[in-house]
Parts: sequence; structure tokens; C-alpha cells
Amino acid sequence: MADYYPTLEPYAIHRLPVDAPHELYVEECGNPKGLPAVFVHGGPGGGCNGDSRRFFDPKRYRIVLFDQRGCGRSKPHAELAKNTSQDLVADMERIREKLGIQRWLVFGGSWGSTLGLLYAETHPERTLALVLRGIFLATRGELDWFYQSGINNVYPDHYAEFVSAIPAAERGDLLRAYHRRLTHPDIEVRRRAAEAWSMFEARCSTLLPSDSLVNYFTEPDVAMAVSRIESHYFVNRCFLEPDQLIRDVGRARKIPAVIVQGRYDMVCPAVSAWRLKQVWPEAELRLIPDSGHSASEPATRAALIETTDRFARELPR
Repeated sequence: MADYYPTLEPYAIHRLPVDAPHELYVEECGNPKGLPAVFVHGGPGGGCNGDSRRFFDPKRYRIVLFDQRGCGRSKPHAELAKNTSQDLVADMERIREKLGIQRWLVFGGSWGSTLGLLYAETHPERTLALVLRGIFLATRGELDWFYQSGINNVYPDHYAEFVSAIPAAERGDLLRAYHRRLTHPDIEVRRRAAEAWSMFEARCSTLLPSDSLVNYFTEPDVAMAVSRIESHYFVNRCFLEPDQLIRDVGRARKIPAVIVQGRYDMVCPAVSAWRLKQVWPEAELRLIPDSGHSASEPATRAALIETTDRFARELPR
């Protein structure tokens, strides 16, 4: 079973000003003359970490990582102004142009699958291949499943704790109730909501409990960025038209694509990956029988690395 490549450090770090007040953190790792690949992190709001580099063979890939607006090492932290899906697609193009890359492989999971697919549908001529994991199509049904009614049938204990932070009178729309608290002027109100939001997501993200994932998601800075930016995007339906990603998939159908999906993904259930496959028969769908949502789960991790290894052999430099 394939596993992470060894830990590596960037050979170049960039600070890229975009629309004020935003400045993006961008790094390059691996082989400067290798096959270009961009890692699109999840959330929205998650940011990249050291393991994000390790899905790619550093001898064969020029690995580009960036923290999206308001996330990770980008500034200002957890900023919501001028932060939309279209802004992020434009940022990816700015990064590509700054680095002198003609075309690149786009690798994204969860929200990264959403943004990666949106980028490919917007700029198919710049996309060499797609590796998408834990498909999220930004539909109301997906959001209702996780934040209102659905996942409570699988995780009633975690859901009860998530709901308990909201007064009974506001529980008819938990997403907006949390959004009000995550944008509240009182920092303590925001912190309490951020911790509850991020704890719930982390607990539901793996087939088996993962203390390391919960600890990461509940770090104060991570929790604040993830919760604020996710709620901002989700109350605005990710700034997309209804079923836009399915509607426009024809623009990307000529791009080689592999979809890696945990069968027991409770954050982004497998039905979304199945829907995408039905309108995109050329894409390869790999349903992982013993995984949930997280890219770090062993079988999902192996499938992703096997896919990047294959594309390194097959794609033109």
C-alpha cells in the first residue's frame, strides 16, 4: 500500500498580494523542473500543512501549495471580505502566472474538490489532470445533511453537542445561527462557536476516531478560520448557482480525472461522487471501502498517492 512520501521543506516561499486586504502564502516543493501540481486544500478555511506536500513524489513533481484567502499563513487571518469562490479561482490563476506554469495537475479534496472542479470548468486549457477526493458539489442537500438533518442519524452524540450551543428557538436553521455567532463582534462568542463547529466536523471526518485530527481542528487559529470561512461560504451557497458544477462538467470532460471517495464519508457522502461520475463517465471513480472523509485515512491516502504516481508517469512534462 502506497504511503506518504518523506517529509520535505519548500525550496521557495512567496507572498502574493491579491485584492486588498488579502495576501496569499504560496510555496513550492519538490523538483523545480518536475510536473507542476497545485494542492487545493479543504474547508474552505483549512489551510495547508506539512503532510499536504507528501501526496506527490518530490523527484517527479513541482508541488505548489497555497493557503486560500483568510486561511493558514495567508493574511489577514479569517478575513471574510472579498472572499468568494470566484476570487479563489482568480487567485489560482494569479499563482500559475506568477510561477510561469503553463498547465498543472489540480489536486483537491472536500472543499478542495469543489474549488478544483470549478477551476477546471473555468480554465480547462490550464488543467492537465484532476485528482479529486471527498466530493462536495456545494448543493443545499449536502449542507442540510451535515448542518441540519441527516448526519444526526449516524452521529447522534456529536450532533447533540453541536446543537447544544444554539438556543432551541434558533435550531430550525443551525447554519445561520452559527454564522451569526461566528461573525459576532464579541471575540468570546466567536471562539465558543468556532470550537463547537470545528470539533463537530473533526469528529465526523474519519471512519474511526482520530484524536490527532480533533486536536488539529480545534487549535484556536485553525478553528476560527475554518468555522468563519465555512459558514460564510455555506450561507452564500458557495457563491455558485444551483447545481452549477454538475451543469458545467462538460467543460472539463476531456481532462483526465480520478475521483477518490470514502464509502463511509459522512461529511461529503458518496452519493455526490456518484452523481458526478454519472455525468462524467470518462472520470475514474475509486470507492474506498474502509474510509471516511479524511485524506489521511490509510486506504484513501494510498489511493491518492497511487494516482499521483500514475499521472507522473503518464502526463507530459
